[in-house]
Amino acid sequence: MSFVVAVPEALAAAASDVANIGSALSAANAAAAAGTTGLLAAGADEVSAALASLFSGHAVSYQQVAAQATALHDQFVQALTGAGGSYALTEAANVQQNLLNAINAPTQALLGRPLIGDGAVGTASSPDGQDGGLLFGNGGAGYNSAATPGMAGGNGGNAGLIGNGGTGGSGGAGAAGGAGGSGGWLYGNGGNGGIGGNAIVAGGAGGNGGAGGAAGLWGSGGSGGQGGNGLTGNDGVNPAPVTNTQR
Repeated sequence: MSFVVAVPEALAAAASDVANIGSALSAANAAAAAGTTGLLAAGADEVSAALASLFSGHAVSYQQVAAQATALHDQFVQALTGAGGSYALTEAANVQQNLLNAINAPTQALLGRPLIGDGAVGTASSPDGQDGGLLFGNGGAGYNSAATPGMAGGNGGNAGLIGNGGTGGSGGAGAAGGAGGSGGWLYGNGGNGGIGGNAIVAGGAGGNGGAGGAAGLWGSGGSGGQGGNGLTGNDGVNPAPVTNTQR
């Protein structure tokens, strides 16, 4: 398999050179326009007038084609410049991610938790949001189970030293919402609790809203989630009237 190697600086330099070429061509076309698009007839006869009109027409057509070529050239320069910028941003992101991976590797291996970074959002197979980094990071949001009747929402992940707790996920029909994660020990707000699911059987109660997460030393506690709506119970059955034949 062959690989493509892109150097952002080289792409930027190439884009600049191509732009300079386009500027030079545009200047040359503009200088030629005045002397070619408005030719005067060499004489008062019809042949001279026809020749002047012919060459002027060719010059006008050339300027129209040149304008289209200039627009295409500008698009090419923009694409080349954008490609160089995209490669540069990708390289910077890779360097940053590699640095974070190196920083987080020891605590991730020992404690199963990064030193810096936000916790992952909960999933259907693992509903609770993961905890944020020990030093800095927000807890991940709990899984939203609203589409799965009877399944409780995932709890939000807790923050580390600094960060906000994750929001609890909404519960499925008749199930409770997830609790919000705790805010950072030093600074951070607790996550809001998830919404409880509505009842699905007559007379049934809706799911409880999730509890809000506790705040850290500085911060605000999360709001509790709204409980689900219950359903009205079935009406009682009246006795059948007694007929004369039954007496």
